[in-house]
Amino acid sequence: MATSRSRPTPRTVADRSAPELGPSLRKDEARSGTTAGAQGSRLDGRRPPFRRLLVANRGEIALRIIRACHELGIEAVAVYSDADREAMHVREADVAVRIGPPPPSESYLRIDAILEAAIATGAEAIHPGYGFLAERAAFARAVEAAQIAFVGPPSAAIDALGDKLHARRTARSVGVEAVPGTLEPAPVDRPDQLDAIVAEARRIGFPLLVKAAAGGGGRGMRRVASVRELPAALASGSREAASAFGDGSVYLEREISPARHIEVQLLGDATGRVVALGERDCSLQRRHQKLVEEAPAPGLGVADRRRLHELAVRVATAAGLRNAATAEFLLAPDGAFYFLEVNTRLQVEHGVTELVSGVDIVREQLFLAAGEPLSSAVLRAAEHAAEPTSHAIEVRISAEDPATDFAPTPGRATRWRMPSGPGVRVDTAMEPGARVPGEYDNLIAKVMVHAGDRGAAIDRLRRALDEAEVAGIQTTLPFHRFVARHAGFRAGELSTGWVGEHWDGPADRARAATAAQLAAGLDVLGAAAQGLPVSRAQERRGPGPDPQTDGRWHRSGLEEAADRWPS
Repeated sequence: MATSRSRPTPRTVADRSAPELGPSLRKDEARSGTTAGAQGSRLDGRRPPFRRLLVANRGEIALRIIRACHELGIEAVAVYSDADREAMHVREADVAVRIGPPPPSESYLRIDAILEAAIATGAEAIHPGYGFLAERAAFARAVEAAQIAFVGPPSAAIDALGDKLHARRTARSVGVEAVPGTLEPAPVDRPDQLDAIVAEARRIGFPLLVKAAAGGGGRGMRRVASVRELPAALASGSREAASAFGDGSVYLEREISPARHIEVQLLGDATGRVVALGERDCSLQRRHQKLVEEAPAPGLGVADRRRLHELAVRVATAAGLRNAATAEFLLAPDGAFYFLEVNTRLQVEHGVTELVSGVDIVREQLFLAAGEPLSSAVLRAAEHAAEPTSHAIEVRISAEDPATDFAPTPGRATRWRMPSGPGVRVDTAMEPGARVPGEYDNLIAKVMVHAGDRGAAIDRLRRALDEAEVAGIQTTLPFHRFVARHAGFRAGELSTGWVGEHWDGPADRARAATAAQLAAGLDVLGAAAQGLPVSRAQERRGPGPDPQTDGRWHRSGLEEAADRWPS
């Protein structure tokens, strides 16, 4: 059953299969939404693009989209699995619909269930967020067929750019150089073609990468250092790609190392006009998953930025991009930009571009999905994108243990305190007592800082991370505190290999554990000397170990200090 409420009164949510699914909002609720929309439209002269929108996602991105809807006076429909029944995005929506049990294949990846919820609740648009169905052309086609607006690139553009080989060919057709490699799938099922594959690999040069043509995130990727490793890498990479994306096609690409990963934020409208809002550096990664993002990319001059933005716009225009997307590039040591791919969706890290450009990208997505042209605010921001006047940095706080190769650590957060203050933005759907389900991505918060220059932004990031307190689950906070204090990071010495070169989780954990044990021992000795019970000594100093050594230790309770070791 779908239910509605007049916020902020709590309301219950129930099964999507109930016969009363999709009631209309009461008149007083609809009247309130219309008023909010009229107030919001005075900011730029535009009326709300939709009356009701369904968010086909969960967690912080669902909440981010719901908030954008409410600012425009748009009624927001949430979908949820049984694991998310009490989630914040469910409570904040105007209508919530259950779509299945916790496994994504039975809930958030069910196109039929999401479309049924949209139709039954009268949603005029669907925003997919990121992940799940966001880059599935089949989902976009189904939404289009149902005559519902899809808040993202059209299915034809997702098809064209979702296939990395097609995107590489598109880039070449408009004179944009891609990372050296093949433009057609490797014939892994043709043993008689092995000699030809080997010859192509020798032409590209070792080391090289075997990469999946139909997906990303490192799935299906294999590093190959010599000819001898190539056959096994092709076979295993193809199997993993088929399992992850339903398509086992793989191709070869030169490994550029050291390299920086830089992406360009794009927006396009129905007239065919595409602009760049600026670029982001996303080089700090582990297993090809981003950990830290910043805008603008450090070390680039105005001419470099203009050239990079122009390359990205050229590829996106050729592919018929509309709405929001991101063109990704590798920056080689010699200063050359090599095209990688286009992500046809809103990126996790869109917030840093919003902070620097002053553009609400989600808000603009909604108007673009309604067929409106790029706004004057977007055009002004694009005009000055190569000459940014401030800096923003984002770190992804995840329920993972950076001491054990970032292994997932789902569970319940017994304490949750995020930073605030000048220039700090936190996008999260977590709260004290909330549970991180093991079925979904481990991202639980995005901490962003904004300042006049990069040095000031790093100082602000360090302060903000020291304010954060999490207990009950291990998070990546120790890693991010390490980054914020690292001299190489401050100097802009970035590469995709940075984490492997500079972060030694197990050794760092051992040092932190030793420091904590020493601090606890000193407390006990001091308490004994003064005739105080141990608990009184801990109260006097606060519940956590002394933070003066490197700043990564802060108040949260030694016995519960899951966000800073030992756990």
